[in-house]
Amino acid sequence: MKTTLRTPLRPLAALAALLVLAVPACCQELDYGTFISRVMQHNLDYAAAKLDLSISEADLSAAKKFTDPTLSAEYGNNSDWDIAMGQSLSFELGKTISFGKRAARIEVARHNLDASDAGLKLFALDLRAEATLAFLDALLARDLATIGQQNAQHMQSLYRSDSLRHATGELSEIDVMQTRLEANIAQQDYIALMVDYRNALVQLDLLMGSPARSTQSLAGHLTSPIQEYDLQALLQGADTLRPDLMQQRHLALASQSEVTQTRRERMPDIDLAVGVNLNSRVHNEEAPAPQFVGYTVGVSIPLPISNLNRADVRASQYKAQQAQLQTDILRQQAQAEIIKAHNNYRSALSRLTDYNTVIILNARQVLDGKMYAYRRGETSLLEVINAQHTYNELQQAYAQCLHSCMSAWVELERCAGTGQFSVAQ
Repeated sequence: MKTTLRTPLRPLAALAALLVLAVPACCQELDYGTFISRVMQHNLDYAAAKLDLSISEADLSAAKKFTDPTLSAEYGNNSDWDIAMGQSLSFELGKTISFGKRAARIEVARHNLDASDAGLKLFALDLRAEATLAFLDALLARDLATIGQQNAQHMQSLYRSDSLRHATGELSEIDVMQTRLEANIAQQDYIALMVDYRNALVQLDLLMGSPARSTQSLAGHLTSPIQEYDLQALLQGADTLRPDLMQQRHLALASQSEVTQTRRERMPDIDLAVGVNLNSRVHNEEAPAPQFVGYTVGVSIPLPISNLNRADVRASQYKAQQAQLQTDILRQQAQAEIIKAHNNYRSALSRLTDYNTVIILNARQVLDGKMYAYRRGETSLLEVINAQHTYNELQQAYAQCLHSCMSAWVELERCAGTGQFSVAQ
């Protein structure tokens, strides 16, 4: 009596089919160039960061403004209605003169503008690096899903073949159950890998400013960026290429300018005033006077006694020293980052040599040989499964090693400040 085995794979196969068939026929593949262009155009975080530069430009324009003159008017009545001593009307135009304060404000605002510009370049560099790494993650997820799909199809084919062999009495029921179990596991792994791939695509859509864009497929592949770097050249070039170092230098210059601004703010302002007095005729019999026009010129100079307290000057000097130290600290951190990134890149390249297409091809040949021997009854199912797992693991390890190598390369380019990212189409 032969036992008929029911397959539990249909629900899983249907779910996997939905994941694959969800791709519209008219959908175009998203390539790296298009992706980066959309990120830089539509990313909301980058759009918000651009406003910092606009704010600094507005601050510079505000620093250029002059103090406003003042106009005052005054009316006087010397009991003209009672004792006829006349009336008067005075006009005065005044202006506060500051020495060097406006120039100091402009200098500080200009350095802050340069720092904001460098900060925007830093944000763009980090965004491009983040987007590139996300694209590499999506490529890896796609390749792992493809490997999982091939494994699931292969195990499903093996299960169907073993079911037929069981029906003819060539295989025992326990062997078919084992094959069915392996096919079920492979199908579940494939579904999980497809979900990871879809989520990676959602992250790309988010970076492009539209999580609902529903990107369905990618163009490009993981490759080895075999490129040699001169560590000393990277260290020397980073001082002028890294935006964070440029930003910190401008902030240090702004702090030094603030010292000058603080000193000039302590200088007293001079108030100049010019006035005219219109006096009516005095009809008083005891002290008559004709109508006349008087003129006044005045200068007001405060006494800067409070300047004996120089705490604000010392505080600005300490801040300038602190900013310079922070520049030196950041330079050392940048050098350390470049050295570590260079070491990681060389290590990733070294690990990549352990995997190549020849090894994977050999594993495939071993698997095909085990399958052939298994169908002839010359080897066990366990050996076939082990060969299948070895082949899958080699494929996955090679894809992950390529991903690690490209990720290390992106990080090295980011640390060096060059930002020359690209993904092969």
